[in-house]
Amino acid sequence: MTTHLLCFSHRKLRHNQMNEIFIKPYTYKYNMDQMLLYNPTLESVLMVEKAIRENSGKLGKYQLWKKLPRKMTYQTFQAILNYLEDSNKIIIDRDGKLAWIWGPEVIKKLEEKGLIIR
Repeated sequence: MTTHLLCFSHRKLRHNQMNEIFIKPYTYKYNMDQMLLYNPTLESVLMVEKAIRENSGKLGKYQLWKKLPRKMTYQTFQAILNYLEDSNKIIIDRDGKLAWIWGPEVIKKLEEKGLIIR
């Protein structure tokens, strides 16, 4: 009976939904491998952080990558953005613009007002 239900549920899914179900574990593994293949230097991470702070909310990924003072591969740039997003230093809005959100002084002010509880 379980097999029958599984087959029935597969027929109801669109083709792109089926691909998403089967590709997700591979995509996750690929993202982990990508982080291992493209190890950015601290200097590169700091350069990208500075560029995002200076252009917060103005540029998308590709535009920011083109505006960097030194060249780097786009894959390394994306690995840095993934790290910054995972560490809650940046967000990407609906329009695809990068915004710098990390600020210890803002966090301290919010803690003093009692708006953040740790």
